[in-house]
Amino acid sequence: MSQQQRQNDISIDAIPVDIANTQSGEVESADVPEEIRSITRGLASEQPPTNPLVVLKAARWWYIHGKGGTDPAFRWAIEWARHLATDTPSDVKQFDEFLTYLVAVGFADEKAALR
Repeated sequence: MSQQQRQNDISIDAIPVDIANTQSGEVESADVPEEIRSITRGLASEQPPTNPLVVLKAARWWYIHGKGGTDPAFRWAIEWARHLATDTPSDVKQFDEFLTYLVAVGFADEKAALR
């Protein structure tokens, strides 16, 4: 069943899934769809997304295409969504691991460039 969506609606089910690369743990920056790349970079920025559905969309992609539940981008997205839902402080150590991972994946040459 098809339904119309306004431009500001988010469809979580529209996340592209590359079956051949599911939970390979071998993600490169070029492999990340633009929408997920944008959300992920936003999670590393000074003004991260405040819509938990958007954050969970990125978490789902990283879970499927990264290292599953141990993927640092997945873990940070879940931690940020928890922070948004409960208004409790987020884990600084997880954030640092996330930034380090983004550098390793090729999002930036150094962590400071992500902020």
